[in-house]
Amino acid sequence: MTSLLLAALPPDSSGRTAPPPAAAAPAARSYPLDSPAGLELINVKAEAATYRGRRAVRLLDQSAKPGSDHGYAMAVLPRTEFADGTLELDVAGLARTGAPETARGFIGIAFRVRDHGAAFECFYIRPLNGRAGDQLRRNHSTQYIASPGYPWERLRRDSPGVYESYVDLEPGAWTHLKVTVAGTTARLYVHGADQPALIVDDLKLGATRGQLALWVGDDTDGYFSGLTVR
Repeated sequence: MTSLLLAALPPDSSGRTAPPPAAAAPAARSYPLDSPAGLELINVKAEAATYRGRRAVRLLDQSAKPGSDHGYAMAVLPRTEFADGTLELDVAGLARTGAPETARGFIGIAFRVRDHGAAFECFYIRPLNGRAGDQLRRNHSTQYIASPGYPWERLRRDSPGVYESYVDLEPGAWTHLKVTVAGTTARLYVHGADQPALIVDDLKLGATRGQLALWVGDDTDGYFSGLTVR
């Protein structure tokens, strides 16, 4: 098959057969995230906002069952279909007014979302942990979870330290996140770093596909801006 392809290609100026053209990289898709219009809201209140000089979508957690598989709050982006690729966006998370001391400003992005949020993979950060005075709490600054069946409590109990890590975070500050996904491997990069803050080589739901969603955890006031998918 290769020889037939090369035979069909014209020679270049030196008389050698020109190599086949490189495949074009997939076009990037951009979502400004400046309005909640069209988002599928799951246990969350959404509104357009301006936060620290940027237009954003603001999400306020209204989860009915905090800490359970079906208690997560998210806003699913319509007409998105994602299997493998790269996601980049800016987030800012803080504890909502009146939240208990256990609130951490949980905020991140869910991918391969199916069945109206019943199944998804997710990376998120805990902004109130990044500069805590306690080292163990700092070590819980990033997190991977999957639903159904793999909340943070189970992953921390069964595999301590494997699905979370430390990264420097400032509560309420805009924080750049990048997630790369390939098959059953995903990596989370924070602040534009060249090296990932968290690596997961065994995505719990397998090599699936689904929608994308903006994700917040219990008692979170979260802001999202400028999602790019490629």
